[in-house]
Amino acid sequence: MKKLFTKFMVLGSLALLVLAACKKDGELAVAEIKSNGELSATATALTLTKPNADKNAITFNFTEPDYGYNAAVTRVLQFALAGTNFAAPREYILSKDSTKKTFKVIDINAVMLSLGLPTGVNSDVQVRLKSTISNNIAPVFSAPVALRVNPYPLISFIYVPGAYQGWNPATADSLISATSNGIYEGIINFPSNGLGFKMLTKKSWGPPEYGTGSAAGSIAIGGGDLSAPAAGSYRLIADLNANTLAFERFTYGIIGSATPGGWTTDTDMTYNNGTRTWSVTLPLTVGAIKFRKNDDWGTNYGGANGELVSGGGDINIATAGNYRISFSTVTNTYTITRL
Repeated sequence: MKKLFTKFMVLGSLALLVLAACKKDGELAVAEIKSNGELSATATALTLTKPNADKNAITFNFTEPDYGYNAAVTRVLQFALAGTNFAAPREYILSKDSTKKTFKVIDINAVMLSLGLPTGVNSDVQVRLKSTISNNIAPVFSAPVALRVNPYPLISFIYVPGAYQGWNPATADSLISATSNGIYEGIINFPSNGLGFKMLTKKSWGPPEYGTGSAAGSIAIGGGDLSAPAAGSYRLIADLNANTLAFERFTYGIIGSATPGGWTTDTDMTYNNGTRTWSVTLPLTVGAIKFRKNDDWGTNYGGANGELVSGGGDINIATAGNYRISFSTVTNTYTITRL
């Protein structure tokens, strides 16, 4: 019995020693980090421009933290506004097979815009290396690198001078590409005596000038005058990659018991390409109104307190009179002003 008890004591002691050793090793793996890794950059100030979009802008070089053993590390670059202590960083996952990352102008510009940086002015940004080996172990961060960055806006325009506005490029309506991907769109109102137009990349005459192509729906540099299908408001979609142009009938009007046409006939509104708003001046009686697209209930708006709601309730008119009404599907707001 004594021998059996002694054997249990020995085994128990060995187990405790093993557990203690494992705990000690685990503590050492976390506590004995010899370095947090280092990050450096090939530039401290960046002025980013669209013509240089495909050129290299900056390279970040880094070394991994020293965990005291060969750990599998997940590495991320964190970008944040200076002075925010990385409270809301944007992260870029790094390759496991490299110790550097080069960003092209267009890519680092996108990161800066995602931080909300204004374009055309300098802003201060910090970048750091975040290294992680386990969800159960706190990540390790390098010292931050300071950058001063002046990003450019991604949005770009083409201009549409035509008979509808006197063929003047300086005052022409425009089509917009939100990401400068070569596809532009916008809404233009063409009167019956002003269907012809051209498309330009700047607010002046000169190449490239886009006109008609060899096939229906195509455009070409140096081609003849383009033409809207008929009088009215159209959404134009110009694809400069595929050299195509499409037209979509696109109007908004007001309908309702307060309008001259009642709930039967829309009163058309006029689009302002510069402010991207629709407006109309008309007499209203006591009653209700709504906004709808292309004389159809498929797309309609209502809502209270100047806030547009898709499919929302009727907008009530309490006093008869002449009114100026405008609305924007960009800001989802409307105004009703008695004149």
